[in-house]
Amino acid sequence: MRKLSAKWVPKCLNADQKLQRCQSSEELLEFFRRDPNDFLSRLVTMEEAWLYHYDPETKQQSMEWRHSCSPRPAPKNSDCKKPVGKVLASIFWDQDGILLIDYLPKGQTINAEYYASLLVQMKAILKEKRRGKVTKWSLFLHDNAPAHLVLATQ
Repeated sequence: MRKLSAKWVPKCLNADQKLQRCQSSEELLEFFRRDPNDFLSRLVTMEEAWLYHYDPETKQQSMEWRHSCSPRPAPKNSDCKKPVGKVLASIFWDQDGILLIDYLPKGQTINAEYYASLLVQMKAILKEKRRGKVTKWSLFLHDNAPAHLVLATQ
């Protein structure tokens, strides 16, 4: 047995943010009520995730001295190693699959300008990959990171 503990810190929203979330939720619910199939086909979700990478061991590095009577070793897990690096991936998808994966260049941060360029790429990809399917505008779901909420990206 091991003891786990977690700390949950709620995000406090001000009155305007609460009102905006309620209005957005009501609008989305109304779109869904009108035509559930059309709603789901227009929905595009975006998430950012850190991807860690590791240097794999060579066969020579993983070799160990063992006696013939030694118990069979458990398979090694790469989770035990420290990551060599990480990259931030921005992933867009809809009900039919992944539309775009963008890897943030090293040393760059996601700001309004960068995120707006991703949205321009998404517009072109939607026209290309979902030709004929998307006849109306798309509904984008993303978190409330500062770069997503700036007027330039809205």
